[in-house]
Amino acid sequence: MIGYVVKAQQLFEWQMRAFGFADNREYVKAGLYSQSILGIRLAPEVGFSLDSTHRIRFGVNFLQEFGAKPFVDKVYPTIYYNYEHSGLSFYLGAFPRQDLLDTYPRSILNDTLNYYRPNIEGLFFRYRNATVSQQIWIDWTSRQTAVDREQFMVGLSGKVKTGIFFFTHYATMLHTANTLNGDYPVRDNASLLMQVGVDLSERWRLDSLTIAAGGLASLDRIRSVYGSRTPKGFIADIHAAYKAWVLHDTFYKGQAHDILFGDRFYTKDTYNRLDLGWRPFRTGNVEGYFMLSLHFTPGEMSNQQVFQLRYNLDGHVRIKR
Repeated sequence: MIGYVVKAQQLFEWQMRAFGFADNREYVKAGLYSQSILGIRLAPEVGFSLDSTHRIRFGVNFLQEFGAKPFVDKVYPTIYYNYEHSGLSFYLGAFPRQDLLDTYPRSILNDTLNYYRPNIEGLFFRYRNATVSQQIWIDWTSRQTAVDREQFMVGLSGKVKTGIFFFTHYATMLHTANTLNGDYPVRDNASLLMQVGVDLSERWRLDSLTIAAGGLASLDRIRSVYGSRTPKGFIADIHAAYKAWVLHDTFYKGQAHDILFGDRFYTKDTYNRLDLGWRPFRTGNVEGYFMLSLHFTPGEMSNQQVFQLRYNLDGHVRIKR
């Protein structure tokens, strides 16, 4: 079987991704952790492609945080198999989360994952066509040892469109088991966000205009310590974009959540986030993005300033059969 695959290779592919970021978070007034995250990620990959259907890639993804230790302490291997055909996508291995989980709301998957956990280690499956998109994935975040707890996250999400209306859902379940020595109780932490919305992009003189509303619910329990806690609440989003400018507002009202991989602002029972973004350039393989975020919690306002620069370069060389 291995010999057949080697003979059928058609393309040798390569890719270089660079991701520079500066993220200043002033969260003291909300009682949350303030920090400045500055650094750059480099992610070179090489591999082989067969008929644009089967692909295997090898590479690394390493981080240099400004002012921190050398990046050799934060190197993540990238090695995965990818299948693409007739709307089906399948990944197996350690592969980039970028472009796969970008639509997940911050309430469920926070944005620091892009900085500190760039790869999914596990499986990803997606089917999509003009009206339906559905995906399921598993990310193994920790292997069980005498000192490390076994931990993995399963995710399910999708979108259905009909005319200007759409329905979206996002769900995750984080399972944290014990160590081999049995020192800790098992914890289950799950979340679910469902919304219905309307896409008015083609009816307004904007590049994008969507409005959505629905519910956010979560489950948290530590076995033998406390039972299931199931907070829930209302959540709504409005997104507008015109040329280089972006506006996004998210409002939440309900019970406080403890979603471990989610944004910690949702530990509040009322929260509003307003993002004002500007893309000064988005040409070819380079994209720059500024964002000012205002975080409103009861009686307080926090702020965040973000600059991101992405550079993607790729190519291929045809290999004779």
